[in-house]
Amino acid sequence: MPSKIHFIGIGGIGLSAIARYLKQNGFDVQGSDIKETKLTKTLKNEGIEVFIPQKEENITGDIDKIVYTAVAKENNPERIAAKKKGIKTYSRREFIPFLLKDKKVISVCGAHGKSTTTAILASILKDAGALIGAESKEFHSNARVGKNEIIVFEADESDGSFVDSNPFIAVVTNTEPEHMEFYNHDLDKFYAHYEEFLKKAKIRVVNGDDEFIRKLDLPMKKVYIKDAKNIRYEMRDSKPKTVFEYKNHEFEVYGFGEHLVLDALLAIEAANEFISLDEIAKNIKNFAGIKKRFDILQNEDDFILIDDYGHHPTEIKATIHSAKLFAMLNGIDKIIAIWQPHKYSRTIDNLEGFVNCFEGVDELVILPVWSAGEERVEIDFKKHFSKYNPLFAKRLISKSKNIMLIDEDGNIIKTYDKGLIIGFGAGDITYQLRGEI
Repeated sequence: MPSKIHFIGIGGIGLSAIARYLKQNGFDVQGSDIKETKLTKTLKNEGIEVFIPQKEENITGDIDKIVYTAVAKENNPERIAAKKKGIKTYSRREFIPFLLKDKKVISVCGAHGKSTTTAILASILKDAGALIGAESKEFHSNARVGKNEIIVFEADESDGSFVDSNPFIAVVTNTEPEHMEFYNHDLDKFYAHYEEFLKKAKIRVVNGDDEFIRKLDLPMKKVYIKDAKNIRYEMRDSKPKTVFEYKNHEFEVYGFGEHLVLDALLAIEAANEFISLDEIAKNIKNFAGIKKRFDILQNEDDFILIDDYGHHPTEIKATIHSAKLFAMLNGIDKIIAIWQPHKYSRTIDNLEGFVNCFEGVDELVILPVWSAGEERVEIDFKKHFSKYNPLFAKRLISKSKNIMLIDEDGNIIKTYDKGLIIGFGAGDITYQLRGEI
C-alpha cells in the first residue's frame, strides 16, 4: 500500500469512507473537492487535509497514489497534474481490491436497502470493520476499523465495482434495474454482473422474493419477509422501532416498515455465520439508523421534519408508508412530501413510477432537478403530476418548527409549521432541510 494517498472528490460519501478507513489504519491521507461542505469540514476536524477547490497545485511530489471519484473525468486538473508527474491514479473501483484483498468481506449490494443492511450488520458485528455508503448514527461515521478480519462493505452496482469486492458472504437485497446507463441499458449485462458477484462468494444471503434471484441455480440462503412473525411498529424510548419474531427470537430494528424487516433478516442471516442469534438480538438494538434515511431532524408537538435519501420510486413509496405509520403514532394527520428529483435521466426512466409513488401524501412540493452534472432536459412536471396539484419552489428554508418554500425571486410561497414534512432526494435537499444552506 502507498504511504501517502490523495483522494479527488474526498467530500463524496464513497471516497470519504475509504479515506477515513485508511486514516484510522495509520495511512497518510489527504484529498480535495470542488466546494466545502459539512462533510469536508468534518474530515478536516478528523485530521485529514482537504483542499478546496481542485487544482493542479494540490498534487505534490510526495503523493504516491491518487484515487478519484467517477465525477472527476480525464480533464480534471488534478488528474492532469498526476499524469504529468507520473503518479499512479486509480478509480474508486480499481482501488477497492487494495482495501479488501486480505479481509473476510460481507459484501452488500442491491438497488435499495444496501446502506441500511450494511449499517445493521455493522451494529450486530460490533468488532468488524465497516465501509458504508451513509453515516451510521451509532458511531457517527461511514467507516470503522475492525478488531478482526471481518469487514462489512456496501458494494456499488452503479459502476459494476461490486464484482471486485472479494465477497466471502454476498448479500443481495434486490436486483431491481438501476444505473442502467453504466450497463448500456442492457439487462443481460446488468444481471450478469449480479450472477458473477454471487458466484464469487462462498456464502450467499439473498432476498428470496427477488424475481431474478429465483431463476438462479446456486446454493443460497434465501430470506423471506413472510418468515418474520408478529411484525409490529412501536415507539420504544421515544424511537421508532419495527419489532418482529424470527426463529424463536424477538428482534427490533430502528425505523418503521416491512422493508426494514427484510434488511434486518438479511443482516441477521449473514451475521449468524459468525455469532449466535441471542447475541444478534442483543446487538441489533444498537442500530440507530443512518443519516439521510428516515432521518428525523425535528419532532416537536405537531411538527415533524424528516430527511430521506430516497431518489427512486420504490424507495419513496416504502418510506411514505413508514411516514404514515410514524405520523399516526404521533397523532399527526397531514403529510407533506418535498421532492428534489435526482438526475434528468433517472426521472425520465422512472417517470411513471415517480408519478405513482407519492400516493397518500396530502401535499407534494417539487424542487428543481438536481442534475448531478447532466445536461438539462425539459420535463413537464406540472402536467405529469397534475393529480397532486403540486407546489413548485426554487428552494426551501428550514428553521425550528418551520419550513418556508421560496420562489425564483426569493419570495416566500408558503410556510409549513404543522404536519409531517418529509424531504426526498440525493442532492442538496439534505442541507436545505438542515438549514445549512
